[in-house]
Amino acid sequence: MPEVRRTVIAPQSGQSFPVRRGETIRIIDPQGQQVADLWAFVTDGPELDWLSTSQTRDITERIFPRVGDHFYSTRGVPLLTLVKDASPGPHDMLFPACNRWLYERAGLPDHPNCQDNLIIALRTAGLSLPAVPDPVDFFQNSLPDPDGRLDVLASINPPGGYVALRALRDLLVVVTACSVDFHPTNGDKCTEIVVEVVESSDPVGNSH
Repeated sequence: MPEVRRTVIAPQSGQSFPVRRGETIRIIDPQGQQVADLWAFVTDGPELDWLSTSQTRDITERIFPRVGDHFYSTRGVPLLTLVKDASPGPHDMLFPACNRWLYERAGLPDHPNCQDNLIIALRTAGLSLPAVPDPVDFFQNSLPDPDGRLDVLASINPPGGYVALRALRDLLVVVTACSVDFHPTNGDKCTEIVVEVVESSDPVGNSH
């Protein structure tokens, strides 16, 4: 049987974990309506490189990813492929991670946030960045209106909805369970996210 490394990410927190080339990452939303922010950093190259949502939009010429699409790095190198989408989507590549200033504007100082959770996860892994990249926001319901307005509605992901990605490089992946609890983004409450990293011999989509 292939090895499965399972991580439960508590509400309003984040974790980093290494992923080897060829392994499959499943990001699972056990209770439904919980957004998961994802970042990926190359660990098998001579220079630091990471997943870039802007490069991904430019190269794929799509705002929202679909099965078969790659996620590209700042240098245009494919890092991950979306190989299965067992959710209704959408998955956002436009919004930044929530940060402390967002919550301060909402009158919520010292609130948990995805940007700080990313920085803490990277620091724990011994990695620092010159800037904070924008994440891929899986299960975030933020389709643009015809007039171009962007709004974040409650996620429509059902309990157990998930995505599966294949690693094309050796990576350090960070996933956070979005911290927004003052807006319907996460269905008015924050819950956990489960991440499974599966050896490449495991069939895609067999969730455990």
